[in-house]
Amino acid sequence: MDDPPFEILGEGRPPAWLVLCDHASNRVPQDVAGGDLGLPAEDMARHIAWDVGAQGVAAALAEALDAPMIATRFSRLVIDPNRGEDDPTLLMKLYDGSIIPGNRAADAAERERRLARFHRPYHAALERMIDAALAEGVAPRLLSIHSFTPQLRGRPRRPWEIGLLWDRDERLFRPLYDRLLDEPGLTVGDNEPYSGQLRGDTMFRHGTERGLEHLLIEVRNDLIEEAADQRRWGRDLARWIGEALDRRPAGA
Repeated sequence: MDDPPFEILGEGRPPAWLVLCDHASNRVPQDVAGGDLGLPAEDMARHIAWDVGAQGVAAALAEALDAPMIATRFSRLVIDPNRGEDDPTLLMKLYDGSIIPGNRAADAAERERRLARFHRPYHAALERMIDAALAEGVAPRLLSIHSFTPQLRGRPRRPWEIGLLWDRDERLFRPLYDRLLDEPGLTVGDNEPYSGQLRGDTMFRHGTERGLEHLLIEVRNDLIEEAADQRRWGRDLARWIGEALDRRPAGA
C-alpha cells in the first residue's frame, strides 16, 4: 500500500517489549470525507481526533526499553482501532459535544471500507510482530500508550496524572501501580479515567486472548503537549516499569 495506515519504529530492536500507540495521529486521508471529516481544525486538534502527545511518549518509551513500536497513521474518528469490529463506538458520529459530519452518513459499506483500509491492516501488522517474537521463543509484553483530556465538556475535572487500565491480568498492572503510588506528586488511577475491561479492544485481542502480559497506560494530555515533556514521560515510564518489575517476586 502506498499510504500505509501504520508505522513501525525500531523494527530491528529485541521484541521482549512491544509498544503500541492506537491513537497516534489526527490525520484524515483524502479518501475519507474530503480529508477533514467536515470538522474545523480546532476540533481535529482536540482529544476527540487523537491522543495528544501519546506518540511522542510511546516513541521515547520504546527507545528507553530498546523495543519496537507500532503506531497508527489515521485519526480515531476515521475508525477507532481500539475497538472491536462490532463495537457501536467504532465509528463515532458524536464525541464530547462535537458532531462528526463526515461520519453521520457513513453506511455499512463505508464502515467496511474503512475497516479494510485502516483497522484490519494495523491489527494484522501487530499480529505479525507478536508472531515473529513468539517464533523467536519470546513472549512479548505489550504496552499501549494513550492520553486523556483533563476534562470532558460538562463533566468534573479529572484528578489523575496517569491511569493504568487492565482487565484480568495483573502481572504488569499490580507492580507498576504499587510503584507509582510511591512516586511523589502523582495521582494514579486504577482503571481510570476509563475501564480496561473492554471486550474486543486492542489489549483484549492481542493480550488477553493470547495470554501475553499487557497494560494500557493513560497520561493526562496537558502534561505531554510539548516534545520535551513527552520524552521525559517516556523515559520516566521506562524507569518506573523497570523498578516495578525488580520488585516482583522471581517467577511471578
